Amino acid sequence: MLPNCLSLLTGASGEDEVSQRAIRVFREDHAHIFPPFSFLADLLPKEYLDWKLEMLRSASLFVNSRLHAVRAQTLLLASGMDQLLPSREEAERLHKSLPNCRIRHFNDSGHTIFLEDGIDLVTTIKGATCYRRSSQIDYVSDYLLPTPSEFQKAADQYKWVDLAASPVMFSTLKDGKIVKGLEGIPTEGPAVFVGYHMLMGWELGHLVSRLFTERNIHLRGIAHPFMFDRDIELIMPDSSSFDGIRLMGAVPTSPANFYKLLLRKSSVLLYPGGTREALHRKDEEYKLFWPEKPEFVRMASRFGAQIIPFAVVGEDDLFKVVIDLDDLVNVPFYNLLHKRLNPDSVKLRGRRHERKKMNTIGDLEKKP
Repeated sequence: MLPNCLSLLTGASGEDEVSQRAIRVFREDHAHIFPPFSFLADLLPKEYLDWKLEMLRSASLFVNSRLHAVRAQTLLLASGMDQLLPSREEAERLHKSLPNCRIRHFNDSGHTIFLEDGIDLVTTIKGATCYRRSSQIDYVSDYLLPTPSEFQKAADQYKWVDLAASPVMFSTLKDGKIVKGLEGIPTEGPAVFVGYHMLMGWELGHLVSRLFTERNIHLRGIAHPFMFDRDIELIMPDSSSFDGIRLMGAVPTSPANFYKLLLRKSSVLLYPGGTREALHRKDEEYKLFWPEKPEFVRMASRFGAQIIPFAVVGEDDLFKVVIDLDDLVNVPFYNLLHKRLNPDSVKLRGRRHERKKMNTIGDLEKKP
């Protein structure tokens, strides 16, 4: 009982060395005060506790029988080291019962999750796209700019790219001179940054963070609807895998969202090749998969938006695709995963009704 009380006060699990030492000292110094508490057995007889437990059981049955009727958007925060309640298991159960529910796991957190450092409820709500100003989510108008700490946390996810590749950026001035840095990038919108999606999209974090810190340009990326799908989160290793991308302003691919962003004079990041380029197959290095008639040009010209082309080199030289979709289709049961990743056709390019499918690949670092 004492470790649980200490956990409530400190937010710690009570299993570390410091907590165990504190428990021993407390027991030794206060052992004389525990006998007087024996009167609680008279105030709380067994029958009373049985009645309380039965009331709790009946109330739980009543609530559980009506969970399916709850249509409100719900966000569950589950502690992975809760010493008092089975938070993780209960969150998983509720997630299956509530039709409009998302879950976020905090594997290293205890029962008092909001007393712990590093837990920001507002950031979690924003990353899970649970913040909205009306009954329906609007990914453009409901968006809130990231705080400095949120931006830094999102940028840190790509820090390994800087350490591994030491990327360098160049831009072109109005007179055509190429300079090191981003001096030649216009800062006023509306603008559309159009480029080639490198392997796994690892260039994304460095591009967005450098433009934000050096030119105060906040790119709003056009992202695959896959990254906003509640059901897809269930098969991800971490349900919050795409929260950082959403925090930085990504919106699902749709003509309406593109229109709204340009209307607000935003700087939009667009990859016409999409996931087909980022998850390309073997021997497709630096190969474009753009539509014959890019629809974004017409809409950009309507708003007088600047189209800023950019290119990235290096990622396909660092890694080599060794397993692609053509190999995986021969793996037993892979078709089940593929269908779950691509449950429905998504209309993305005008009248062509093309699909952008999410595939999985395997890559290895190239040896010099």
